[in-house]
Amino acid sequence: MVKTLGLIGSGMIGGALARLAVRAGLNVVLSNSRGPETLADLAAELGAHARAATPAEAALAGDLVVATVPLSAYDRLPTAELAGRTVIDTMNYYPERDGRVAALDAGELTSSALVQRHLAESSVVKAFNNIDFQRLFTSARPVGAPDRSALPVAGDDPAAKADVTGLLDVLGYDAVDIGTLADSWRSEPGTPVYVTPYLAPRPEGMSQEEGQRWFFETPGVPVSAARVGELAATAVRGTAGGSRAALSGG
Repeated sequence: MVKTLGLIGSGMIGGALARLAVRAGLNVVLSNSRGPETLADLAAELGAHARAATPAEAALAGDLVVATVPLSAYDRLPTAELAGRTVIDTMNYYPERDGRVAALDAGELTSSALVQRHLAESSVVKAFNNIDFQRLFTSARPVGAPDRSALPVAGDDPAAKADVTGLLDVLGYDAVDIGTLADSWRSEPGTPVYVTPYLAPRPEGMSQEEGQRWFFETPGVPVSAARVGELAATAVRGTAGGSRAALSGG
């Protein structure tokens, strides 16, 4: 059973997961590339169940570890400290931010398979990558709630996927197994299950400021496990990579 969640990366998705974990009674160990002192405010906000550390320390402390850094930094994840652990990969490939990655552009690998290749002694599971950070936090619901949403998970290790499914349940989501890391493209940017299903229809004609206010103030749309499965099944693999605009109301 997960008691402590390690976070390598504590930005928007990492912060949302940390808040959900603390709300669920878990301990969280926060880290980023800039040092524990830069996370003092977030740790203080989260309270006694949270502390800031280095990425290596977060890797060793977590029963499960979330890697939520820009994909361009995947090769800086600490391999030794993550060996033998389940690593939840929330990363997406955004070429305008990450630069071009030939293996992804050629369709030779998915981004999660690239991460798994780096973390050869870990079990990587793709999750939390297809929903924006605001809906990730506000759409979480308890078990049995009629408006509970589901999120896709993908991985090569069934036991690791089961552990991540259990974490989703604790945090407020059902899980839908969409296959192996080779299948994880089905939840990547540009696919039917990516971000849009969890958002209410956006009114046309809004200014950038109005759009950002709408993004932060508008409740999410529940997406059932059955619907997630349907959307993932209809995905067609196209050009790798996507835009981050939908993630910030831009």
